Amino acid sequence: MRLNGIKDNAGARKFRVRIGRGIGSGVGKQGGRGGKGQTARSGVAIGGFEGGQMPLHRRLPKRGFNKWRPQSFNEINVGALQQAIEDKRVDASKPIDVASLVEAGVLRRAKDGLRLLGNGEISSKISVTVNHATANAKAAVEKAGGTINVIAIKILAADVAKREKSAAKKAASGKTPVKKSAD
Repeated sequence: MRLNGIKDNAGARKFRVRIGRGIGSGVGKQGGRGGKGQTARSGVAIGGFEGGQMPLHRRLPKRGFNKWRPQSFNEINVGALQQAIEDKRVDASKPIDVASLVEAGVLRRAKDGLRLLGNGEISSKISVTVNHATANAKAAVEKAGGTINVIAIKILAADVAKREKSAAKKAASGKTPVKKSAD
């Protein structure tokens, strides 16, 4: 091997294209910007314009739904809760809620609340306050002799009236049966 024989692999070094440097460069005159007009200038923002034809983003159907204010809940399985009790991080004799789990280091932060999931086994008698609990989780905690307090969601009277009006309208059109509210 000689120093004068060292070179890069083929295609390893690529020189940038210098536009607007004469006819012989291949990208002279308009420099790859086409003819004159708006698009030949800088600062053009015609996002998605197709010359009056209906743009692609408007031709395609709309799909899905994004909630306006989505809530993010902490999720914990009853098995993980039992493990925390066995590790003496959580006291089973005291009420368990999001704040106590964060303080014990079981959860990192409070977020918008707590969901109790039914994976695993629980043998301790506990009292848990959660925003939501699955049927399996409720069954497991009640089987161990514990209780689950589900935080009630606040529903405004105006929302209830709106739902009843909507349900009555659907019933009148024959789409679905009317369900009476619990109030």
